[in-house]
Amino acid sequence: MGLFGRSLFGRSQLGSESDRATFRTLHTASLAAPPLRDGLTRSTAERSIRHLRSLLGAPAVALTDTADLLAWDGKAQHHAPQTAALIAHADEAGGPAVVERRTITCDDPGCVVRQAIVVPLVADEVPVGTLQVFAPRASAGLVRATTEVGRWVSGQLELAELDASRTRLIEAEVRALRAQISPHFIYNSLSAIASFVRTDPERARDLLLEFADFTRYSFREHGQFTTLAEELKSIERYLLLEKARFGERLQVTLRVAPEVLPVTVPFLCLQPLVENAVRHGFEQKAGTGTITITAEDYDRDCVITVEDDGTGEDPERIRQALAGALESGSVGLANVDERLRVAFGDDYGLVVETAPGAGTRVIVHVPKFSPGVHP
Repeated sequence: MGLFGRSLFGRSQLGSESDRATFRTLHTASLAAPPLRDGLTRSTAERSIRHLRSLLGAPAVALTDTADLLAWDGKAQHHAPQTAALIAHADEAGGPAVVERRTITCDDPGCVVRQAIVVPLVADEVPVGTLQVFAPRASAGLVRATTEVGRWVSGQLELAELDASRTRLIEAEVRALRAQISPHFIYNSLSAIASFVRTDPERARDLLLEFADFTRYSFREHGQFTTLAEELKSIERYLLLEKARFGERLQVTLRVAPEVLPVTVPFLCLQPLVENAVRHGFEQKAGTGTITITAEDYDRDCVITVEDDGTGEDPERIRQALAGALESGSVGLANVDERLRVAFGDDYGLVVETAPGAGTRVIVHVPKFSPGVHP
C-alpha cells in the first residue's frame, strides 16, 4: 500500500519544479475564473481577488470598475482610497502604466508600496475596469505578469459578456416564440369554449381552466428551462383545446417513459413542434389525422418524437426554415433548433423527416443531464 500511495501522490508524479509551478498556477486560475465569468461586480471582484494576488505574488492587488474600487487584497490598505485616481493612468497610457512613488505617497515610512502597476480590463473592446498591483518595485517581470493576468481577466469578462448576450438572445427568442403562438388558436379555443357554454356548461368550465393554465405557462416570465413533465402537461392542455374544436377528427397518441419526465428541456421547445403538426399536418388534411408524441429513455439521452400523418412538406423548405431563411412557414423551427444547440451543443439540434404526402416526424435529442442546465 505504501508503494501504491507513493506512485500516485509522490513528487515524481508532479515532475519538475517547473511542472509543479505550472500546476499551481493553473489551479489558482481555475479558482479565480468562476466569479469573473459572472462579470465584474463588487461581489465577483471580492471572490476572485485573493486568487489573483496569489497568481502575481504581490503585496497588494486591487480591482476597480471604471470609476471606483471594487475589492482590495493584501497589505498597505491605506493606499486603497488612491485606486480611483490611478484608473486615469491606464486610460492615458492606453495600456499598462507604472505609477511612481511620488503619485502614491503615504505617511508610513515602513510601507512596502513604492510603485503600482495599472492594467486596463476590457470586454467587447470597451474598458470595464482596472487590475492594480502594488509592490516595492515594478520590475519588468512583474509588469509582464500583471499585463498577462490582466489580459486573462479581460478574457474571462469577455466570456461573461458573451454568456450575458447569449442569455439576452435566448430570452428574446422565447419572447418571439410567444408572439408566434397563433392568435387563431386563441380565438378558435375561446370560440370552442363559448360553443359549450349552453350545451355543456361543465365542459366549458373545464376547458376554460385548461386554457387559463396553458396561457399562464406559455407566458410565464421565469427560467429558460423547464422539465419535460411540465412541457408535456402544457402540450396536453393545448391538444385538449384543439380536440374541443376538431372533435374526433383529431386523434392523439402519447407514449412517455416515466423515467424521462424529470429531464430538463428548453422552455417551449415542444409546443411549436406540436402546433406545426396541427397546423401543417392536420388542418390541411381531409378526414381524420393522428398526432403521436413519444418520449423514450435512450442511454444518456432522452429522445422525443412529434409525428403526424398529415400532408408533409418539401424537405428543402424545412432546411430553409431551420436555417432561418423563411420569414413565414413552420412556426419556431429555427428558434427551437438554435436554443437546443446553444443549451446542449450542436449534436442536439432538431432532426426533421418529411416529404409531400408522407407526414412529418420531428426528433428531439436532449441529454438526461447537462452541467449548468436546470429548470
